[in-house]
Amino acid sequence: MSKKIIVFFSLILFANSIYSQNTISGKITCNEPINFSGIHIHIGQKISSSDAAGNYSVNNLPNGATKIFISHLGYQSIDTIIDLKSDLKIDFKLKLHTTKLHEVIIQQKNNNSTKSVVEQQIKLATIEKYSNQSLGDVLKEVAGISSLKTGNTVVKPIINGLYGSRVPVINNNVKLEDQQWGTEHAPNFDVNSASKITVIKGASGLQYSGDAIGGLVIIEPVSVKKDTLFGKTILNYDSNGKGGSVSSSIHKGNNQGFSWNALTTLKYMGDKQAVDYVLSNTGNREANFSGDIKYTAKKYNATAFYSYYKSVIGILSASHTGNVNDLYQSINNKVPSVINDFTFNIKNPKQDVEHQITKFNFNYSFNESAFVSFQYAFQFNKRLEYDVRRGDYKNTAALDLDLKTHSLNIDYKKTEHDWDLKSGISASSQNNYANPATGIRPLIPNYDKIDFGAYGIVNYNFSDSFSFDGGLRYDFSKIDATKFYQKSRWDERGFNEEFSKFIVGDFGTQWLTKPSFTFHNASASAGFHKKWRNNWQLYTNLSFASRNPNPSEFFSDGLHHSTGVIELGDLNLNKEQSTKLSVNIQKKINTFSFEINPYINQIQDYIFLKPVGFETTIRGAFPVWEYQQTNARLLGIDVQTHWDISNQWQHSFSMGYVNGKDIRQNEPLIDMPPLNWNNKIRFSKKEWNAIILELKSEVVFQQNQYPDNNFFTNIIKDNEFESVLVDISTPPPAYHLLHFYSEMKFKTFKNTTTTLAFSVQNIFNVSYRDYLNRQRFFADEIGRSIQIQLKFNY
Repeated sequence: MSKKIIVFFSLILFANSIYSQNTISGKITCNEPINFSGIHIHIGQKISSSDAAGNYSVNNLPNGATKIFISHLGYQSIDTIIDLKSDLKIDFKLKLHTTKLHEVIIQQKNNNSTKSVVEQQIKLATIEKYSNQSLGDVLKEVAGISSLKTGNTVVKPIINGLYGSRVPVINNNVKLEDQQWGTEHAPNFDVNSASKITVIKGASGLQYSGDAIGGLVIIEPVSVKKDTLFGKTILNYDSNGKGGSVSSSIHKGNNQGFSWNALTTLKYMGDKQAVDYVLSNTGNREANFSGDIKYTAKKYNATAFYSYYKSVIGILSASHTGNVNDLYQSINNKVPSVINDFTFNIKNPKQDVEHQITKFNFNYSFNESAFVSFQYAFQFNKRLEYDVRRGDYKNTAALDLDLKTHSLNIDYKKTEHDWDLKSGISASSQNNYANPATGIRPLIPNYDKIDFGAYGIVNYNFSDSFSFDGGLRYDFSKIDATKFYQKSRWDERGFNEEFSKFIVGDFGTQWLTKPSFTFHNASASAGFHKKWRNNWQLYTNLSFASRNPNPSEFFSDGLHHSTGVIELGDLNLNKEQSTKLSVNIQKKINTFSFEINPYINQIQDYIFLKPVGFETTIRGAFPVWEYQQTNARLLGIDVQTHWDISNQWQHSFSMGYVNGKDIRQNEPLIDMPPLNWNNKIRFSKKEWNAIILELKSEVVFQQNQYPDNNFFTNIIKDNEFESVLVDISTPPPAYHLLHFYSEMKFKTFKNTTTTLAFSVQNIFNVSYRDYLNRQRFFADEIGRSIQIQLKFNY
């Protein structure tokens, strides 16, 4: 078998050597006296440099379209494409770099080196459309991404059926740590601070994380490499909520020396409106700031970055009930139990979240092909969750968590002809403090967590049309917690036999415990990318990843006050282990292109949250959800097409489908996105003030694959107990929404361009419920929303 493998790769290399036999050579000149040695030359997949006299030569180049890129500090880059058919001699002349104020280069650096997985990118123009919305809303622009919601403000991305800790969010090269464990915790991030968002489906971003079973969301801020100063202000108004936001940023770029960026966003929204009623207590507020200062020298650069995110989110009043009867009526009658007049006021229940990041980064370039990066980051997250309480605790948070995270990253990258090598190490320490002043046993206890990781990634280009990449990562993790358990709950969960060693104190009705868990995880990824001359492309990737149970899955024990459910963790949980095979096929036919991405993901010990009944507390009756584990298989396909019908008309289509199965129980998995597809028709004409008109059709089918978790409970009827069936499993019906978007640009002042955008979401005011909204049991989704946006670029 080994001989066959050697012969196979020998044939590939032999064929490659025959196919790639052209040479491009020549001389680089300049009007000014300079040392030509070391001028960077990138031809096709080959990297070279000139000698002291400016001569260069690059061999073994294949026939066909070949890109030539030449750069030298202080001079204008040369970037061109030629049709190579034989040996070629071509000379180039460098010109001094000059700056014009109207030329702004925004560098969107992509640090991920994996090439066997397609990286779906959301660019700045699309991000700006969602200036008044959340990260989860923006990400739905990518096929295969849905949203898990708690109401209409707390939105988490779902990638190929997976969410939460399985989908790390990397903001400016920092992995967000913000109590992202639960379904009702949205990423603490202001979309206005992003210039590009990249989505990687699957566990291939080994540089950033080894537990990305679902995928990665990589957010990159604006980086300006030009001596210029410019800014932007965006004003938004939304009729549904009768509020809006303002976001303003300013950027100072520089080739060398100091450059800086600063951004501020303020948001103020009132109650949302469904078709037939007000969604009481669903307003929200935000106050955000981010900024950085950077110094760039010839061989190195250093950056200091800071961001502050503050959000207050109202939780639907109808999601909190007082007894079993009210809860049963809310779920089965499909009408909210609380409907008040519109207001901007936010009352309890609510979330009050603050998140800060401080980051220092130093990059050093040894030469054109090798650099090293050092990064330290500190994150502080303050989460307050308020319940409907009375008496002395009326204005006291029911949950008060402080999460502090220190992280250190060292990365090294080397490019050598057809090879790209990248390796690095990471370390972090985290402390969670649950304030006892709440007067309630905290849902998440005090804990300390340490992590260490090391990775290596390699990419090899056999030719311009065939490349291979692979990587390995090792992660060590240890978590030590301090938690009180009610003895009745401890016995009910069956913890005594396995975890009695964690008990350190007896406090009457409670045990004081100190659970401690250690994990060693390995992750790996391998795949290839193949291009053919007839515009076919194939990406194939096989990845393996492990994810530890997060603190919520381990330790949850009690009422989650901001969502009105009782959550129960399980100390018996094992780590998840995922093996995913993903294939991406792309084809371009004249003005039409399509992309098909089938995948299969086998997950051993998949962790999920399952509804198991009601429980009555002194606060009332609440649904009980507990974390359980099974073996799962997720099988799905994403499809995207784009058609340039003419210079003015374009059509795009996207579709996502995933089938999740509980292999142990031979039944569907809960919370899997239903089949959905989107069609968008777009008209644009540059001569008419760059007008854009878009009509989008969004179709979400009913989820027919779901587990039956219905249960019986007793309610009081005519002064007697009556057993009733509570249907919490049947998904809501399918729905079809139409959305409209338009914009025009105007030259209002000498150096200012104004963009006016008008949009309508849910044009026909359709009443519907979303299967992936945890509050679908209590209320409809929001109705028609008319939005106006003014954007000033100056």
